[in-house]
Amino acid sequence: MTGLLAGWAPGDALVLALVIPVIGAFLVLALGRWENARDGASLLTAACLFYVVAQFYPMVAAGGRPDIVLFDMVPGLSIRLTLEPLGMIFAGIASFLWIVTTLYAIGYMRGHHEENQTRFFFFFAIAIASAIGVALAGNMLTLFVFYEVLSVSTFPLVAHHGTEEAKRSGRIYLGILLSTSIGFLLFGMVWTWQIAGTLDFVRGGVFNAEQAQGPMIAVLLALYAFGIGKAALMPFHRWLPAAMVAPTPVSALLHAVAVVKAGVFSVVKVVVYIFGIDILNTAPGTDFLLYVAGFTIIAASVVALRQDNLKRRLAYSTVSQLSYVVIAAAILTPISVAGAAIHIAAHAFGKITLFFAAGAIMVTSNKTEVSQLNGIGRRMPLTMVAFAIGALSMIGLPPTAGFVSKWFILQGAAQAEQWTAVVIVVLSTLLNMGYFIPIVYAAFMKPEDRPEDAAEHAKAGDHGDGNDSHDDHGHDHAIKYDHGEAAFPMACAMAVTAGMTFILFLKPDLVVGLAQQLTGIAP
Repeated sequence: MTGLLAGWAPGDALVLALVIPVIGAFLVLALGRWENARDGASLLTAACLFYVVAQFYPMVAAGGRPDIVLFDMVPGLSIRLTLEPLGMIFAGIASFLWIVTTLYAIGYMRGHHEENQTRFFFFFAIAIASAIGVALAGNMLTLFVFYEVLSVSTFPLVAHHGTEEAKRSGRIYLGILLSTSIGFLLFGMVWTWQIAGTLDFVRGGVFNAEQAQGPMIAVLLALYAFGIGKAALMPFHRWLPAAMVAPTPVSALLHAVAVVKAGVFSVVKVVVYIFGIDILNTAPGTDFLLYVAGFTIIAASVVALRQDNLKRRLAYSTVSQLSYVVIAAAILTPISVAGAAIHIAAHAFGKITLFFAAGAIMVTSNKTEVSQLNGIGRRMPLTMVAFAIGALSMIGLPPTAGFVSKWFILQGAAQAEQWTAVVIVVLSTLLNMGYFIPIVYAAFMKPEDRPEDAAEHAKAGDHGDGNDSHDDHGHDHAIKYDHGEAAFPMACAMAVTAGMTFILFLKPDLVVGLAQQLTGIAP
């Protein structure tokens, strides 16, 4: 290790990365009476975590794999931390975005006069610790433990407002995630242990060629894919739109920093290290995952087109975008799997920018519907430029990170002659344009709404599934027409995340080199 960690054993530094957010959580509790000290402790803890995680980057990029066994449960089954390239990408994203999201959350929670802010920052830190645990998991048992802690620790954040709607959404959120993980994922793990005798993550997978001859591999893959409910494959996706009742910083945590990233990260990890792409290429019936992911991409995009509530439109966009990672992994070529890992990073920065912008609009103007955003770019130019940049990345256009990941995915699909996947990605790109471009156009090109237009917009309502998810419970809902730009902390956060979409396009090797190591492609 280098820097301030010089002299530390790499395994001990892994434990430190896991412990730092927990320490931060209890610091938040201890300093809860002093708002500035509490928020400062949150920022400092986030910065410390990112510093520790960043120290591993040169080691992992050079082929190092720091590892430590915390304890053995039974012979051959342990709680183990290991950092490999995919985990490095996820841990780097989660730790960096914790800093930015904390900065944004301070401005949002104060500007929106949210209650229970100490509780919010406490559970936020615990959720980050859980996400780091998922990223560092050295086997499926360790991943499962932290995956479940992440589900439980984010429940109070989803139900933060304490309203009946928030509690109901929290029950949907926790019910779907726990039922899929216990009903499918845990069963798949037990079956894997019974057959292979290990739950370790092994390069090339834990199964042999003889076991790939029958339907067992396809059935196991289904248990893992649907058991990882955080990946939001249809029909186990409804927890994600339901969770939109939470404050916008929670939405950012769910969609970009931790929760859904833990889901698609786990899917890619299972494909690469439990099954192996060679085994999945020869086993019959495993191509079902490509079609399930493809259906999710298109169906969620179509639903997003019909949403007038901005956060719900973004939520269904997330359901669609997550399945880009799954379909890339399911194409089963080294290039497409690298594309899956790259898209985890590209989606993180693009989608968090969109949610930051949506929250800034709501706090500043009380506008929550797409139909209310005419001309808002004139009053909030920085916010809407950031939104436009995030949208370009989600569409997959240069010069943003989304172009890099889509390029790898399409290249891998063409290499495998998976033309169905190519058609799905191209069609979904057009749908992405359909639900993002009109927002940007209306914000900058249409005349600004007047107070007398409010009644007309109110009648427009949500054209979705009838379950509006606003995060303004307990506050004045009246639209503000005389407002300016977002608060400084929120504007800074948006500028950083929007800028990162350009940086990952201009310097893709920050992620591409690690992603290519997953399947042995030379950087």
